[in-house]
Amino acid sequence: MHRQAITGLFLAAMTISAQAQFSVLNDGAAPSEATPSTVESVALPACGTQPIAMAKMGWPSAALLAEVHANILREAYDCDVQFVQGDLAATASSMGAAALPTVAPEMWVSRIAEVWNSAMDSQLVRSAAPSYDTQSFEGWFMPTQTAQLFTGAPNLANLAEAIPLLSSGEKIPFISCPVDWACSIINRNLIEALGLGSLVEVVEPANRFEMDKLIAEAVNKRDAFLFYYWQPNPVLAQLDFTPVDMGAYDEAAAKCLASLNCALPKPSAFAPETVVIALSENLVVNSPLIAGYFQRATLSLKEMDAMLAELSQPGASEEAVAAQFVERNQSIWRAWVSPEEIR
Repeated sequence: MHRQAITGLFLAAMTISAQAQFSVLNDGAAPSEATPSTVESVALPACGTQPIAMAKMGWPSAALLAEVHANILREAYDCDVQFVQGDLAATASSMGAAALPTVAPEMWVSRIAEVWNSAMDSQLVRSAAPSYDTQSFEGWFMPTQTAQLFTGAPNLANLAEAIPLLSSGEKIPFISCPVDWACSIINRNLIEALGLGSLVEVVEPANRFEMDKLIAEAVNKRDAFLFYYWQPNPVLAQLDFTPVDMGAYDEAAAKCLASLNCALPKPSAFAPETVVIALSENLVVNSPLIAGYFQRATLSLKEMDAMLAELSQPGASEEAVAAQFVERNQSIWRAWVSPEEIR
């Protein structure tokens, strides 16, 4: 399904000093006579005077991001962080109407374009930075052992030539998504556009659980196969897969690929998604150090997939996985915190 890419407003250059202070003059001294001994300098708290309200939305990656950022803000800045539950549209709407919550770490703005644009128009919300290091969240994959047989990295252009060599001329499975998902239409049209119809056997599972089961079974057989998947997701971190280079995104081609009646399908990558860290205007103005932290806090999708894989283990919790990430990956998150800002 074509998703409209929304361009977020990124944080403007901040004119507020990162070391903002205010001075209280001694009542007994004239202003012109003030000296260091007669001036009391009090640093403004980095987190402001109110708790930071962090959106903890109801899917695993968003909940993990909220826990990770809360842990870092508490450790590096001694912030008071409180979680606010909510879904995507309700969170964006609340931020636009009441500037609460003050932070939403994983805002999929392409999926709620109208609500997000309205929130931005209110000037109570800003986009700080991308949540992840890519805008490509869907694609095709294959086992790494299969990818190693390719000359160069697997890409859409070389699949038609390589597949017959991988399977002794027989069709290989292409595990798509359930037939009632939009991606099933895109995958079928893309297979036709690439001339792969005689080379792959399209398998459309009944649901997500069967999809994962089919992928696991294909891995165990150690046969060559292709499959569609999306991120963030634990599956791609649990097993050894290599992405197929989907090439450039072509808006017109992608629109046709998403149609049941695409007369002349042409190759295109899946539509990019805009996923951002959303901040309230109040936090930007009152806590510039924290706003600066979020400007730098883009996480790699690979790291999130790894956390989701940990979360899928028996007995794992969002709180524990996030705490382990913060403990093990100081080299990542300390780059989000300027050295002079660490308490």
